[in-house]
Amino acid sequence: MAVKMRLKRIGAKKTPFYRVVVADSRYPRNGRFIEEIGYYNPMSEPADINIDAEKAKKWISNGAQPTDTVRALLKKSGITE
Repeated sequence: MAVKMRLKRIGAKKTPFYRVVVADSRYPRNGRFIEEIGYYNPMSEPADINIDAEKAKKWISNGAQPTDTVRALLKKSGITE
């Protein structure tokens, strides 16, 4: 099972809001997920990033691969280097 940390889009049209989730890579973007570890709101100024560092580190150590966007968010929030 290939586990990924990725964004799940919620929110209305033209007002995106994302949840950072851990999901099997075979599931659809907004489909089933294993665990929600945070959220990302790009519409606020500055962008609001809230990710549970402990959960994120646990999933990365267990082999979950973050997508490029989630990797950038983790770096911005200071969870990874």
